[in-house]
Amino acid sequence: MTKTPIKTRLDRDGRLLRVRLTQPEANIVDIAMIDALQAVLERYRNQLELMGVLLDHEGPHFGFGASIPEHLPDRVSELVTKLHRMLKGMLAFPVPILVVVRGQCLGGSLELVMAGHLIFVAPDAILGQPEVKLGTMAPVGSCILPERLGRAHAEDLLISGRSIPAETAKAIGLVNEVSPDPEAAAVAYFDKYLASHSPTGLRFTVRAVRRAFLDRVIPELDAIERIYLNELMNTPDPVEGLTAFMEKRQPIWQST
Repeated sequence: MTKTPIKTRLDRDGRLLRVRLTQPEANIVDIAMIDALQAVLERYRNQLELMGVLLDHEGPHFGFGASIPEHLPDRVSELVTKLHRMLKGMLAFPVPILVVVRGQCLGGSLELVMAGHLIFVAPDAILGQPEVKLGTMAPVGSCILPERLGRAHAEDLLISGRSIPAETAKAIGLVNEVSPDPEAAAVAYFDKYLASHSPTGLRFTVRAVRRAFLDRVIPELDAIERIYLNELMNTPDPVEGLTAFMEKRQPIWQST
């Protein structure tokens, strides 16, 4: 029997939705996981008693990114369009999404994390957008990182493809808190700061604080998605970079 890519349960008398990634080998963001997350967002979006979502993961690492095989030409359009649709749903979700990160969180996994509202990480967390190293780019990261960090830090991470440790991520504003037990820290935040709010007031506050942000990010992501699928993925280097990664060899770039 195929293992489900996520688990869900309600906590705090139904006010906190717990969502856990359950592919601990690498928690790869593949189409199966995206579909499962999309279904959860749709199921719980209009449950008015809900006050928050806590997204965490099994295994030592939050995730190594989006599926490499599904990035190849025969499936990339399905992967990217579904991923972006799901992440837009997270970005516009009506209650706060608290995200817990341990270990490595790279590429599409970091894009998933940044679609949430508050990020709690362990001291061993490593975060980065390494797509440029594979001859591709990070569409969602290109839209959200400048919003979270400012342009200087965002361009550094996106252009270099380098990863940063937890304390650096905290210092530049990528994450909210570094804690030895980030799951406990996220739950404590919910209990202390969210649980006693008016559900209506919380939803209108989340809507208001993200309105201008969404007006900027959603059209930009749509434009970058078109560039990614219609231009970048029709050049040879992305396929070479992805194939070289799977074959554990250095890529041979053709556009030099």
